[in-house]
Amino acid sequence: MAKHAQSESSDRRPEPVPKGQMPDLSTEVVWGIINDTVTDEIAHQLVWDALGYRWDGAAQRWDASQVSEPWGESYPEPPLFIDSRPATVKLTRSIPKVNKKLLMDELGFKGYKVNELTPRKTRRATIANWLLGHLRSQGKF
Repeated sequence: MAKHAQSESSDRRPEPVPKGQMPDLSTEVVWGIINDTVTDEIAHQLVWDALGYRWDGAAQRWDASQVSEPWGESYPEPPLFIDSRPATVKLTRSIPKVNKKLLMDELGFKGYKVNELTPRKTRRATIANWLLGHLRSQGKF
């Protein structure tokens, strides 16, 4: 499978958010992603961690050796989902059908109003829904 072109000028991803600033994944954090009170960096890193990307401090780069083949093949560097439609489409397609409406069914999220819809908000909602499904798969929700 071909690697997706990155939307940014550099293929390098930011260094990880320092451990003391990284929240544990919870429904409160998922709401923060929806409400835009959680930074893009934290939202991305939560997904990256769940997918298996790890920061290699010695090499000063992200390591994809623990990432499942479909993701690692397409994205040897962790994707910036909020900036990348192809990465967000792949994330959406990876959500099991039973989890597609978790935000609505479990958190009561009613979605955005039409005049509020932007690619950034819908991509953050996709991240939030995917993370909620990940929480469920870990037995934490």
